Amino acid sequence: MSLTVRQMTVAGILGAVSAVLGLVPGLGFIPFPTGQNITIMQIPAILAGIAEGPVVGLFVGLIFGLTSWLRSTTPAFADPLVAVLPRLFIGVLAAYAFYALRRRNMTLALGAAAVVGTLTNTALVLGMVLLRGYWPPEVVATIAATHAPLELVVATFAVVTVGLALHRAGYIRVPYRSSGRNQ
Repeated sequence: MSLTVRQMTVAGILGAVSAVLGLVPGLGFIPFPTGQNITIMQIPAILAGIAEGPVVGLFVGLIFGLTSWLRSTTPAFADPLVAVLPRLFIGVLAAYAFYALRRRNMTLALGAAAVVGTLTNTALVLGMVLLRGYWPPEVVATIAATHAPLELVVATFAVVTVGLALHRAGYIRVPYRSSGRNQ
């Protein structure tokens, strides 16, 4: 499979955004009182999946994962099975959630993609942390309960806002409308 110039460009731009978010302290990984970080780095991967499909979403998720792995300060995130592997699925699953709903309502489709992408990140990373034995179940549950809601709110707001702007600019297209309303 080959990527178009547009897909490579979007992957490069959103990959660069993801790298900057990950490498600038406090920007993509925001310190939280639990001792762990809240992240907004799933947002470029979600937008990549929405704008250009699952392969581009996977690529940007890879950049997120590699950045997380390279800047790791804990043993869990020094493990590529925790830091990289789960991030590959963020943009992929977000793209499919978006595709499933985009003909019905653009705002709903964007919101669903944000929720699916964010929960994919949270569930797969924390699941892998638990599976690999880095943290006990109580710690994983606490982090899920405290981090996921905030990450969901921020990602949903950002993805819907940016996604609607891209849609209105003609960048995100809907092949056909099932009804007269698409916003």
